[in-house]
Amino acid sequence: MEDYVMKKHKSMYAIGASVTGLSLAGFLLLGGPADVQAKKPVSPAQAEQERQELMKAVLTGDALWHDGSLGTNGLACGNCHPDGSATNPHTWPKFQTNLGKVGTLREMINWCIMVPLEGKALPTEGDKMIAMEAYATFMHDGVAIALGKDEQHGANPVKGSGAGYPLPEGVTDMDAP
Repeated sequence: MEDYVMKKHKSMYAIGASVTGLSLAGFLLLGGPADVQAKKPVSPAQAEQERQELMKAVLTGDALWHDGSLGTNGLACGNCHPDGSATNPHTWPKFQTNLGKVGTLREMINWCIMVPLEGKALPTEGDKMIAMEAYATFMHDGVAIALGKDEQHGANPVKGSGAGYPLPEGVTDMDAP
């Protein structure tokens, strides 16, 4: 299967290179417009604006992650996944037994909303879903882990700091005996 994918990928690359070469040759022969340029690098101001937009989505996702009203039983994503733990956003798409197929992180978030939270699925391309995905991805440290074996490998793919899901009233340390 992998050989087939690699051969197909190489064929697609060859076709793409041929089309690009023909387009470039045609462009040069026709004396294309002189004002066509490659995309300019992102300016520091633009980068900051884009970072702020991302952080707005992350903050919205954080609020949704800890919102017990996504479901009907008062549970929130943060109950099982404090600080986005065990979401492993870098491993999606993958086969997920709960979904019974190869699925995406967004599909898994919806499964969690519909089953443990007993709520209604979010539109997978909607702003709320994008914000929740942004939060889970932002909270991830990018630690490579084996599929389905994160705990066994001792990986801690979640940032070491963050408010996480609020502790129950009167509890000050969840790790204390």
